[in-house]
Amino acid sequence: MPSSAPSQRQLRVGEQARHALAHILQRGEVRDPQVEDIVISVSEVRMSPDLKVATAFVSPLGVDDRQKVVDALNRNSRFIRGRAATALRQLKYMPEFRFRLDTSYENFDKIDRILRSPEVARDLDDEDDGEQKG
Repeated sequence: MPSSAPSQRQLRVGEQARHALAHILQRGEVRDPQVEDIVISVSEVRMSPDLKVATAFVSPLGVDDRQKVVDALNRNSRFIRGRAATALRQLKYMPEFRFRLDTSYENFDKIDRILRSPEVARDLDDEDDGEQKG
């Protein structure tokens, strides 16, 4: 029964790809008006089991329409793949890069706001009172 968790090799190659992408984006090598002069955080790169597809989760910082930046990265994915080739030269096949918007920060923020809301705080206080009485 195959495991759905990534293998150690997938994790290692994903981290190498994340470093390569971060370096390429930090140096401003992608010449596209949607990407130039924008700070882009690469939070994670997930590799397919055969290591042929690298899905990069990115967060453009200080941009109103973040999806436009992700679309621009996908348009330039072949160029980025070529630039990442030297950093990933140990691979038999150079992975195809796919870029996705990283929404994990928004999810963390949403959960944090919910936990800090008066209704939840009140419910949590009620639970604490119940434990102390028992």
